[in-house]
This record gives sequence, structure tokens and C-alpha cells, in this order.
Amino acid sequence: MSETGAGDGTVLRRVATIGVVVLVGLLVFGHVLGVPLGLGYVETGSMEPTIDAGDGFVAVPTAVAGPVEEGDVVVYDAQEIEGGGLTTHRVVEKTDHGYVTRGDANPFTDQDGGEPHVTDGQIVAKAWQIHGEVVTIPHLGTAAMAIQGGLESAQWWLASTLGVRALAGSQGLSYLLLGFGLVVIVLSAVFDGRGTPDRERARARTRRDAFDARRLVVGMGALVFVVALATMVAMSGSVEIGLVSAEFDSERPDVVPAGDTKTHTTELRNGGVLPVVSITEPASDGIEIDDDPRVLTHGERVNATVALTAPPETGYYLRSYTERRYFAVLPPPVIARLHAIHPWVAMTSVATVVTGLFVLPVALLAGTGTIRTRSRRRSDSTDGFLK
Repeated sequence: MSETGAGDGTVLRRVATIGVVVLVGLLVFGHVLGVPLGLGYVETGSMEPTIDAGDGFVAVPTAVAGPVEEGDVVVYDAQEIEGGGLTTHRVVEKTDHGYVTRGDANPFTDQDGGEPHVTDGQIVAKAWQIHGEVVTIPHLGTAAMAIQGGLESAQWWLASTLGVRALAGSQGLSYLLLGFGLVVIVLSAVFDGRGTPDRERARARTRRDAFDARRLVVGMGALVFVVALATMVAMSGSVEIGLVSAEFDSERPDVVPAGDTKTHTTELRNGGVLPVVSITEPASDGIEIDDDPRVLTHGERVNATVALTAPPETGYYLRSYTERRYFAVLPPPVIARLHAIHPWVAMTSVATVVTGLFVLPVALLAGTGTIRTRSRRRSDSTDGFLK
């Protein structure tokens, strides 16, 4: 095989390896964060034969997927099914109270099993379908579950060993990913060029002793951007409130006379290290909540007013609101305007500012040239000539 063919094969292998790592990484981090990041997977056989257990699928976020229709396979945050959590089932009916869902392999709907009607606020993604068929990726979920288990074990081991609670939870995962990514970037830059063919070493003699500062800065910037964006996604989400429409009044805030409206307060708390801007808004019918942006510092708690309206028919209903959290690196009114355009516009803008604040000092320190890890020594033949 020619050197050109060997080089092309190496490039293809690297691209394939990176592709697999990215796919599995999206699955793992999306599951940990509670929001599918472009891909999802099923753990059980409830969607067979459409999606087999352990298979992955392309998850289109609701922000770009459009309205939910009957026949769509959706990923929603369940309240009762298997203790709650992300569930992938098909929408079989739309009602005034929400969606009726069912796994293709199940003989009864989720609502027959005690799950409240699913609201738009609970749905986080739709499975991509072509001509009514879900696009699946065989066995990708199996690999993701194995990696996720190892990642969570390592995270909790580090948190307990070091005694640092900040390493636990979704934000702790972001810190670990950031640190690990920085180590990988530095090591890949330092050792880039190892194994270079002899005929190319004359042009790259200093690769063992130096690395390109621009590559380090670009890699670090990409890593910080992804981690910042993923952390904001993890901090944000939908909050569900159970509502009982009753024929009587009660002191309980979740029991409302049929057709009436009752207000109460809910607590918003920032358990992270960095200050954030919190913006809340309704995600279903029958609920209103304060939508003014709030700045929450570390450990701060504030109250927001929630108004619940009960349907005329008695029964148990689910109401939801969304809370978006952004790092407080821009003035709250600016973040609110960006949020009004679209939450992803605000998140992308904030992540860009965070990346600049983090990477700019490194870029100024490292420059755009070559960073040497040790001084270059003269060869023995040169030393002999000078003697």
C-alpha cells in the first residue's frame, strides 16, 4: 500500500473513531442531563418492534421538531412509569387535558397505568421518522449504558474520596468533563507528531519539544463552549405540578375547586457554584407563573408565584412550567431579550461569552506561536565540530 493510501486509511480510522465517540458521548451525556442531545435510546422492550431494547434513535429537540401529532414517538419526562424519568413512547391520542401515550409493545396506554396525561412541557424530543418509520441505530444504547455506568461510578468515587460534593450531580459531571477534556487537549498537543515518518521529521523536528498554541486554544474553546452549553441545559427543564380538580375547597395548594384558580408560591434555588439568571414560563394550559428574570447567587432561594386553574371536570391533572437557567455573564435584561427570541439563542450567546472569558486569558498567555516544553539541545556532531 502506498504512503498516500496508508495516510488516507489513518485519517478515515480517526474520523470513524471520533464519530463513534461523539455518538456514544451524546447518548451518555444526554441521558445524564435528562435532555437527549441529538440522540436517544431505549432500555426496555416497550417499543418493540419499532425500537428494540438497547437501540438508539435520532432525537429531534421539541424546539425544532414542531407540534406533536398523533403517531409521533416522543421522549417525555414521566411521573409514574417505573418511578419516573425519561420515557420513549408513541402518542396515540390528543385530548384537552394532554397526550395519551403507549409503548408499541404494551397492550394498554400509560394513562391506563396511572400516568397523568402528558403535557407539552414534559416532552423534550421527538424521534426522527422517515415515511412513518423511526430511524434507529442498532446496539448504540447498549454501549451508552455501559459507559454511563462506569462514568457515574467514577464520578461518585471521586466525590466521596476527595470529599468534594461539587463533583456530584450534573454540574459535577461538567467539572469532570472540563478537566478531563483539558488534559486530553494538552496531551494530544504535546504528543502530536509522535511516530512521524523519517522524511517528515526534518520539517517537524521540534514537535516533540513544542506544540501549536493555536490548536490548544481552539480545542480548549470548543470544550468550554460544549460544557457550558450542556450545563445550562442540565440546570434548565420542566417542572410538573399535580392538580386535583375537586368539588370542595382545601388548604392544600394542589387541590382547587373545579373551574376556580388558586395561587401559591414555589421555591427556586441555585445549588450551583456560579450565579445564574432564572426565567420561568408556563409549559401547559391552566398555569401561570412569574416570568421576570431573577439572578440567583450560590445557595440563594427565592419564591415565585404560581396560579393553577382547575378544569370544570373533577379529577387529577398535570400542569407544568419551564425554568431556563443561564450563567449570569450578561445583564439580565439582555438575557431576557435573547430568551424571548428563543432559549437556544440565549444559551448559545451565554456559552460564547463564557468561552471568551475562560479562553481569552489563555490565548493572551499562550499567544499564537509555538509553546516549547523543553529547550532544544545541539547534536553530538555539532558539539564535536565546535571543539
